[in-house]
Amino acid sequence: MAAPRHVPLSPTEDSTAYRSPDVVPSSWVNRRPGDLESFQPSGGSMGYQGPDQGYALRLCRGFREQLHISEDEHLNDVERGCVQIALKRASIFGRAPVVHDLEMAYRVYGFLDAVADAALVAERSRLFEGLAESHHYADVRRLVATVSEGTLKMSPRDLEEQYLMDWRSLLEWA
Repeated sequence: MAAPRHVPLSPTEDSTAYRSPDVVPSSWVNRRPGDLESFQPSGGSMGYQGPDQGYALRLCRGFREQLHISEDEHLNDVERGCVQIALKRASIFGRAPVVHDLEMAYRVYGFLDAVADAALVAERSRLFEGLAESHHYADVRRLVATVSEGTLKMSPRDLEEQYLMDWRSLLEWA
């Protein structure tokens, strides 16, 4: 450590300099029981992993005043389903969710359209029913599967134009 100039130094005293340690520790190895030995698992019912996914829940608050929800639908169900769609889009790009992910999820199902097609409203009411309840995980996965990766890779502007021309082309209903 450096000393001020007014502190006298002994010319015979060893100055402290870096020295290598006598023993070099071995490199870290993943041996703890809870650690993954490879990459994050995927496929089946694993969903879509990505960083900072909880931020999508914060983004939902900004859309609540803009949503057009029928009397048969519940805000909690709509938010749960659309957050999962938004997280799928964010994970495709390998990043945390942003406002455009959530906007596209709401738009593809017509929640941002005051005069959405009656067929879309009827189908989404059925698909989103009860999603806020935790035991409807399989239903959430089915809902997310209706929005293809190609649709989610579109820009928000392209998706909006496609929705206005033909909203059915954005969804894959079986």
